[in-house]
Amino acid sequence: MSEPQSPKPASPPAPQPASESASQPASQPVSQPVAPPSSQPASRLAPGLASPPGSESATSPFDATAQAGLAPSPATIAPTPAPDPLIDAASDSAGPVAAEQMRGTATPNVPPAYLKAHDSAWSVFGRIFAARARALFDRAGQRITQRTLRIGVSARIFHPEPGAKGLRGRTLQYLEESVAHWVMSRDVLVFMIPTVGHQGMLHPSNIRLRDYAKQLDGLVLQGGADVSPQSYADVATRPEWPGDRVRDMYELELLHEFIEAGKPVLGVCRGCQLINVAFGGTLYQDIATDVPSAVVHVNDEYDRLRHTIHFAQGSTLASMFPTRADALVNSIHHQAVRTLGRDLSIEAVSADDGIVESIRYRKAPFVMGVQWHPEFHSAGGPELLDCTPLLDTFLRHARETRF
Repeated sequence: MSEPQSPKPASPPAPQPASESASQPASQPVSQPVAPPSSQPASRLAPGLASPPGSESATSPFDATAQAGLAPSPATIAPTPAPDPLIDAASDSAGPVAAEQMRGTATPNVPPAYLKAHDSAWSVFGRIFAARARALFDRAGQRITQRTLRIGVSARIFHPEPGAKGLRGRTLQYLEESVAHWVMSRDVLVFMIPTVGHQGMLHPSNIRLRDYAKQLDGLVLQGGADVSPQSYADVATRPEWPGDRVRDMYELELLHEFIEAGKPVLGVCRGCQLINVAFGGTLYQDIATDVPSAVVHVNDEYDRLRHTIHFAQGSTLASMFPTRADALVNSIHHQAVRTLGRDLSIEAVSADDGIVESIRYRKAPFVMGVQWHPEFHSAGGPELLDCTPLLDTFLRHARETRF
């Protein structure tokens, strides 16, 4: 078996005549990189000039010496490895990084892409922890956005009648069906919020109204009994208008807690008047008595009584109905806003007598009251004002304030 032939070293350039070598200056070391030699000699003429005849084959001794000195020795050139079918097949399934490691072409001591220069164990741990926290937050946010809205409705209170038996002799808290079904029409869960007391049936209760404000996404103050004149520092002008001081105190606290929690509030009829009182406003105890020139706002027809309202220009309520400036609504109230509370703005008035029909608290995303009962209106009704935009705006704010 014969030994493999080692590559022969490159033969040195042919010696030049003494006369020519003496006439050429000694070559100096060149510090700048030199372009690799090409098969054709580089032209020394400026672009666009023709070369003289016979110059294509002429090569100076200096050029020959420089080319011979710059040519690498065959012993210094690493032979190109022959392709290995086994490595190629394994690299196809292992990926580009593994393929480089198999072929031996991967750059040694290169850190992974997720590591940074001058990284420490604590910084790596911090980034891993932050990534895990972001993933948990994203999953929690998805659960919140997918959760059904939960809207609280304040309770109406039936006080016991002296000497009565059965339910008439008990305190009842109840929810009017129409307002519940109106809110539920948007696939929303509705919860009646009861009054809270320090004494429970079994033991003292620690539940407070602020707990409802934390757990629920919005509040609807439903209609009902008159607001007591005591709640706005006045006295009843008629014995039959004492109002419901107990319910006033309960709903004023409830309203305060929801506003503090940044949750939207919608007041209906009495709820509109309560919002005005909560911010220092006063009420007409009876529109017919206090404003004789006003149109009839309540009678035995109940929700069949109607009148026209006018939207205030640039108001939030007007933005819900951009194609109209007036609307027909029901009227079931004998009290109304007299002196407007602080930080409140008028959203709509009665077109016939100027009685305030809607107000809004300016320092909250959505705290609005309306004197009519939108739950008695039809969705998209051609006659009465459509009840859908008001509900949708309220629920949209409820979704936005869940985070």
